[in-house]
Amino acid sequence: METRIFGRTGHASTVAIFGGAALGSLNQEKSDAVMELIISHGINHIDVAPGYGDAELRIGPWMPRVRDQFFLGCKTTERTREGAAAELRRSLERLQTDRFDLHQLHGITSIEDLDKVTSTGGALEALIEAREEGLTDYIGITGHGVDAPKVFLEALRRFDFDTVLFPINFAQLTNPEYRNNAEELIKQCRAKNVGTMVIKSITKSPWGDRKPTYHTWYEPYADPETIQQCVNFVLSHDVTGICTTSDSNLLRIVLESCENFKPISEEYRESLIEEAVGIEPLFT
Repeated sequence: METRIFGRTGHASTVAIFGGAALGSLNQEKSDAVMELIISHGINHIDVAPGYGDAELRIGPWMPRVRDQFFLGCKTTERTREGAAAELRRSLERLQTDRFDLHQLHGITSIEDLDKVTSTGGALEALIEAREEGLTDYIGITGHGVDAPKVFLEALRRFDFDTVLFPINFAQLTNPEYRNNAEELIKQCRAKNVGTMVIKSITKSPWGDRKPTYHTWYEPYADPETIQQCVNFVLSHDVTGICTTSDSNLLRIVLESCENFKPISEEYRESLIEEAVGIEPLFT
């Protein structure tokens, strides 16, 4: 599988970054099978969070054996220094490790969220202190929502974050404002050597009133051909990689699509966006 340098971290991350949310509702036996699957595909980067159900507890037993094989990123949804510091240490304990490669402010969806974490006594202070203590090497920011790229452009003006994580998919880029801000964010990240992770790459639309048929909070594309298009579309942007789906049953298809990735032209990307016009984006 192709690897790309994850910004200033210098880590050559596989373009498929394992999203630990896939383990959130699985028992240890099924989680072990998923871990064996990602190892068999050569994945070398894990992204997890305390909010992903039991994911930290499921990955934890593996860390004493394979910690050095993975770039390990975790997150906090706490907004205060005290809360974030406590959550970070709980995550270290649950994951059975003494350090993170990356720790991230999670779910920053608005300027109000950004104000909270970057203010005096905010969560960012805890991550800076953790970096000084050697508990994490790098600091990032993540978020969903229609304003995520715009918020992260402001975040990069306020603090020299090492990484960002935000959504890209066909339908989301039919929103002109979202697309303009996303493209500018990618440009700024390249200029500042900031690592870029993409989520929601195989998203089609919200579930709405329908009962979900996959372990995702959005309706995903599920056929291998379209998932391959989704992967080709996202990885043809100047980003580091894709955080894999939270549905463990779709994971193998996503991994194989990342292995089979082939760049597509700008013209073809435009046609895929045009075909998605009329599909309701996940974030509006």
